[in-house]
Amino acid sequence: MKFRTEIELKAWSTPLEYSHKILCLGSCFATNIAEELSRRKFRVTSSPTGILFNPASIALAMQLMSEGDVPDVKDLIEVDGRYLHYSYHSSLGGDTPQGAVCRIYEALQSGRRALREADITIVTLGTAWVYRLCDSGAIVANCHKQPQRNFRRELLTVEECVEYLERIVALTSGRVLFTVSPVRHVGEGLEDNSLSKAILRVAVDIVCRNHAGRVSYFPSYEMLMDDLRDYRFYGEDLVHPSRQAVEYIVEKFCSVALSARCRNLMSKVEDIVRAVNHRPNNPHSEAYRRFCEAQLKAIAELDEVDLSKEREAMEYMLQINL
Repeated sequence: MKFRTEIELKAWSTPLEYSHKILCLGSCFATNIAEELSRRKFRVTSSPTGILFNPASIALAMQLMSEGDVPDVKDLIEVDGRYLHYSYHSSLGGDTPQGAVCRIYEALQSGRRALREADITIVTLGTAWVYRLCDSGAIVANCHKQPQRNFRRELLTVEECVEYLERIVALTSGRVLFTVSPVRHVGEGLEDNSLSKAILRVAVDIVCRNHAGRVSYFPSYEMLMDDLRDYRFYGEDLVHPSRQAVEYIVEKFCSVALSARCRNLMSKVEDIVRAVNHRPNNPHSEAYRRFCEAQLKAIAELDEVDLSKEREAMEYMLQINL
């Protein structure tokens, strides 16, 4: 008997390799994906300008990255002694205006390099709902807990989303992979959340058709909603996917996005990472010394993967063992 509705995925005609550089942008789920790929030692840059939820803010962030200009101090706001910018996540704030500007500029420069070098850009879209400043009409990436009266809530149309997604594609030179975040935005209300996700999904489909071969979609949203579809695959907040769910989705991604050779390499990398994280019963034993030497030999054989941290850890443990 069959108890699940699994999604059938097609293998990529041009798969990813460990030599490829990956840029992840967008919602918190983009960070989840980046963390899982980084754990597997892929060359990943994760959300240089912080978490961004809507297509307009992601497109603007990418434009600002490509330009790389120093942000204007006049655009900062002060919130509880910290200086923040409406176009960026609060993590890029500072205790002084100059500190905030420096952090933002460094993030933009990091993003600019990543955007220029990325073989693939993975963009995770969270919502089609946006907040505009009442005085300027500008869409903000983050309201920074400012009074609601300062903003006007608005739902982007499919056409507007397509326009922003087209800008995103135009700002990249490599492949683009869109996903819709499976995280429910319950603050919007479940009905408004469903409407938002539907708009994003339709917009992505249009853009994928416009750029067949370079732009594609990965069904992260459908995997959680229609495949796993059980609260045991969510965190305690019943909104964010659990670690198990994220790992499942990333494993599915790897099964179709990576070449057979790359998957085999990844399996060896995972074995090494697990071995390095293993806590020995007796770090001074002869058996553990042989274990460390075996890991160092395995690391040396995988010279195309950056395992420098693992090498340093094993060399340090060998010093303890002596």
